[in-house]
Amino acid sequence: MPYVETISRNQLKILSLDMMVDQKSIARVIDTFVNSLNMEELGFTRAKSAIEGRPAYPPQELLKLYIYGHRYSIRSSRKLAYACCVNLEVIWLTGGMQPDFRTISDFRKDNVEVLKKVFLEFNKRFLDLLIGYQSVDGTKIFANNSKDKNFTGSKLDDRISWLKNHIEEYMRQLEQSDDEEELTGKFTAKELNEKIAEAKERLEKYEKYRTFMEENNLSQMSLTDEDARLMKVRNGFAVAHNVETSVDSETHMITNYNVISNGTDYGQMEATLLDIKKAIPDKILESTADKGYESEEDMAGCLLNGIVPHVIPPEGQDTYELTVPYEPEENLDPESKKSEEIKKCLQSGVIPEAYKDYIESAEVKEEYKIIRPEGLTSLSSPFANEEEMRNKAIEGYFVRDPERNIVLCPAGETLRQNYVTKQDKIRYINKLACRNCPVKINCCAAMKGFKEVDFYKDEFVKPNGKWLKAKGKKPKFKIRSFKKELRKVVKLIFRPDKHKMAQRMCLSEHPFGTIKRSQGGSYFLLRGNKKVTGEFSLFALAYNLQRIINKLGFDKVMERVTI
Repeated sequence: MPYVETISRNQLKILSLDMMVDQKSIARVIDTFVNSLNMEELGFTRAKSAIEGRPAYPPQELLKLYIYGHRYSIRSSRKLAYACCVNLEVIWLTGGMQPDFRTISDFRKDNVEVLKKVFLEFNKRFLDLLIGYQSVDGTKIFANNSKDKNFTGSKLDDRISWLKNHIEEYMRQLEQSDDEEELTGKFTAKELNEKIAEAKERLEKYEKYRTFMEENNLSQMSLTDEDARLMKVRNGFAVAHNVETSVDSETHMITNYNVISNGTDYGQMEATLLDIKKAIPDKILESTADKGYESEEDMAGCLLNGIVPHVIPPEGQDTYELTVPYEPEENLDPESKKSEEIKKCLQSGVIPEAYKDYIESAEVKEEYKIIRPEGLTSLSSPFANEEEMRNKAIEGYFVRDPERNIVLCPAGETLRQNYVTKQDKIRYINKLACRNCPVKINCCAAMKGFKEVDFYKDEFVKPNGKWLKAKGKKPKFKIRSFKKELRKVVKLIFRPDKHKMAQRMCLSEHPFGTIKRSQGGSYFLLRGNKKVTGEFSLFALAYNLQRIINKLGFDKVMERVTI
């Protein structure tokens, strides 16, 4: 059986550039959509051509290039510049322009804050289709920052301690040497001097990092991308950004997103959905999320803004008891779906009609509210100096220094802030110190192998019960200063929809998988939350383009983007 015959490379053909691109290519949708945008109103640089000077590349053509590139995993400026020379669809899109990589890169750098407006503008063309509820979830995308360029307080403490011990050992060996050329163990005296100088240089650098973190109340510091953080991912830990997205249940399109430096989803639902709610103020917006979003304060904020938060409750629980401030109003309109009217009703203890299926009761009650001082720096420690703190810690107590935001443990180690808990407590931890602690049996739980200590902002001392018990002592005192105030509040019994919660994973995971696998979006090229937000706009827009074409078909999408 003969092979399939190939076309002769020397055969002449009369073809236009348009004939070489499929009539239903996604490139045609991108071209039509971008041509319909008012680049000047959106805020693009060089939206108007200059009268004098060398002609600039049209921003429309460069925007088309980036959208197309993010659809097909062509992301770097050098690869895009190459595609302008060899990819027929790209040549068609850009009209045969061949900008160099620097021009392509500068366009993204100069317009990175405008890119989210383009994403939202595309969604406006399909706003009538976004009629379902929103699934909110977050995903970690690797930052342009290695683990070696990321520091936590505990990591710095460990490295500083390690360097000090090595410097002491090098100094001890050096004292035994009488001559620079005489061998002292493995190294000559000259080599030891070089190693001491190098260790001291590194020590000084790490101590500067630690001082900077303490002065700025930072739990982490990244050198390459200052907004990136070490976060828990599927296969351990990675330096990443947390991207919070909302996905429509009907179209599976990404309706909004936020890029944050917090490694958890706790309390992020309202912030993610508020922009969508503003776009449809006369409609009740329903959403669903997993247990990571279980913040009663955040859920109450959603209800006050016309958003129904179907968050998966803890095991054995079907309802949430949410608290909103009691502020009675007259002339209420329970039938209204506007956020202002819904807020007035809830704060007056009246259930709006739109919430009848979800809020079982709204009761005005009195409760004591703990009034705690705001900010860490406004509090002063009851101890005069660090020596007094360490003396108290050695007795068997955890002692918190609010100025440096650290905790001293009975073994003399320093615990640093890890995160803030749901109860607004600061959790301090130092796994590295606990791992090597010779007396951790008197402190740590056997299963965990390390100690976690929680402090409110106004707490300074906590007894280490296990430590004191081992020494036959009892805790003496616990310093705390706060006030209680009796307030009227509205207690809401909220029951989330089980059916919507069950559909959550089918909605949110699909866009994440497509962006990371099909579009190559498992890592960011840019640095900083502002630039990363713009970069994710291109991922989300490219995903939405393909998704809506798959759902509506090429012709209907072309009709909607042609405005």
